[in-house]
Amino acid sequence: MKPRITLITVGVDDLETSLKFYRDGLGLETDGIIGEEFEFGAVVFFDLQNGVKLALWPRKSIAHDSELPLQKPSATEFTLGHNVNSKKEVDETMAQAKKAGARIIKPAQKTFWGGYAGYFQDPDGHLWEIAWNPAWKISE
Repeated sequence: MKPRITLITVGVDDLETSLKFYRDGLGLETDGIIGEEFEFGAVVFFDLQNGVKLALWPRKSIAHDSELPLQKPSATEFTLGHNVNSKKEVDETMAQAKKAGARIIKPAQKTFWGGYAGYFQDPDGHLWEIAWNPAWKISE
């Protein structure tokens, strides 16, 4: 297996609510919900950097497709990281997320590793870390 990820799919309970949060609240571009003509097919895709896509797919559809039973979500299973180039960008992104309806879990603050970061949850409880790492330069 080559070390690459091309698609990150997060399970959601209400596709329309999550679409509004990510598109209208966070400003991610999308063509909206596609695949509604298929049972368990409705999905939303967002283009990220370097060809990576973020997908929103109903949790019940993921359970159906994978043949696993629908399980309780857990905010500590994984985090999605969004790194930026300054403390100011961390604060701005956290404010944007809060305005979009995110639940701020940990306000942005200095980290033990010398950076600056905070956490928020999207409408389905997925945990996002917004971080500035002084050792990383993020290309736009």
